[in-house]
Amino acid sequence: MAKRRDSGPTGFAIVDKPQGWTSHDVVAKARGVFKTRKVGHSGTLDPDATGVLLLGVGKATRILRFLDGATKSYTGEIRFGSETDSLDSTGVITATHSMAPIDIAAARVAARALTGAIEQIPPMVSAKKVDGKRLHELARAGVIIDRKAVPVTVHRFDLTPTADPMVLRCEVDCSAGTYIRSLAADLGSALGGGAHLHGLRRTAIGSFSEADALPLERAELRPAAEFVRDLGLIVVSDAVANDVRHGRILERERIGVEGSGPYPLVDERGELLAVYEPHRGTTVKPAVVLAEPPKPEEQTLLGPPEDMA
Repeated sequence: MAKRRDSGPTGFAIVDKPQGWTSHDVVAKARGVFKTRKVGHSGTLDPDATGVLLLGVGKATRILRFLDGATKSYTGEIRFGSETDSLDSTGVITATHSMAPIDIAAARVAARALTGAIEQIPPMVSAKKVDGKRLHELARAGVIIDRKAVPVTVHRFDLTPTADPMVLRCEVDCSAGTYIRSLAADLGSALGGGAHLHGLRRTAIGSFSEADALPLERAELRPAAEFVRDLGLIVVSDAVANDVRHGRILERERIGVEGSGPYPLVDERGELLAVYEPHRGTTVKPAVVLAEPPKPEEQTLLGPPEDMA
């Protein structure tokens, strides 16, 4: 029996996640908006956070993992003088501190020490899994476990004063997996007291910014090729595209690539065909193939696939 072709919608959407929704809530609602079960997201946001959430739809869900390494950008407020169990304003206050009005110069010095390659211990109230269980589920059950510090990179940690001398506004660019509320708590400790985060908003994932984001009910399905544009799109000829559609291993020189990849391949009309990755020696292989092989009548027009050299 011939393999059934996937004719459902494929693409991605840039959604402005509202406060109070989990990332899974957005996915569940998006299945109705785009009329398909095949919806996934890149980069979980806490329920209280708002901002940019990328959705993959249809076959584009298979390339979500290639966005994992994209730099994330955030804004928020750091409120000094109290700590919470969640490290943000949704939690229960666990400690209070008598702190003088925050000196912005001292705060910026402390923020620089939290910039670059650092290690963070994931908060107990988080979606991170340990031994198959999410930390926030354990925390709700009153179970506190040791967590291993994980390496993250903070590219930028800027602070600006607000009208409240005990509140600073922050802007952060960081690697995936960075907890902004942990930065807030660590900054409070560094300044001799405590702090927690309020009003977290993700303003960008890679080159996808909040200016592009729409409420879910107005979200637009965009071409899958745009989804991986930050990786550098590689345009291939129709002859190479024919082999790519069949998922064949290719010589690097046929597509003109170097480095460690991944390599998004598009045809001359801009359709995302596949994402390739390094293979053995001078070859590359498909990590994900999105394009369907040509139908028999189309194959007759294209000619047979080129053999490997």
